[in-house]
Amino acid sequence: MAWVTALVLLAEAIGVALLNWFLGVVVDRQDMSLAGLDSDTMAVSSKIGGLVFGLYFVACAVSALLVGVRDRAPGLVGRVLLISAAVVHALLGAFTVGLVGWGAFVFMMVVLGLIVFTLLAYDRREAGPVDAAPPGGGGDGEGLRREDGAGQGAGQGGAVDLGKDAGDGRHGDGRHGDGGTTVVPPPAPSAS
Repeated sequence: MAWVTALVLLAEAIGVALLNWFLGVVVDRQDMSLAGLDSDTMAVSSKIGGLVFGLYFVACAVSALLVGVRDRAPGLVGRVLLISAAVVHALLGAFTVGLVGWGAFVFMMVVLGLIVFTLLAYDRREAGPVDAAPPGGGGDGEGLRREDGAGQGAGQGGAVDLGKDAGDGRHGDGRHGDGGTTVVPPPAPSAS
């Protein structure tokens, strides 16, 4: 889906740049003034604005394309670009209803939906399941070692060390670890 978002943003970048360039040419040929502004200034400003917005949408398209190629969530810059593009499309959608019509509004909302879907779909894939068992042991406490050296599971009281065993970088079952944390189980319910 990120590929589709990238293609739509690239097409939009070209369209916005060409539209503003065309408006700049029209203003330059009309040789009109608006509130005392020089027509040459308005024409150049329209062309520069078109190029800036076109480059902005190209950067957003490249960010979405990188999400599709790498098959993972965008980095900080890419995320900021895509979120800002989503905000721009939401605002443009609100303005285009009254100025252009419902067709332009629907297009803006489709692009907004594609951008938001790209941001959310790849974030979920990296997060993984929330309630997954911790690495190094199942939910029943197998493979865990108590700090006092007894080979009991996590459910039998005492702190459980999920980290290095005797400083050699190995867990109790022979696997290599990268550091450890101590997990203290909650107290057992009393029978009072």
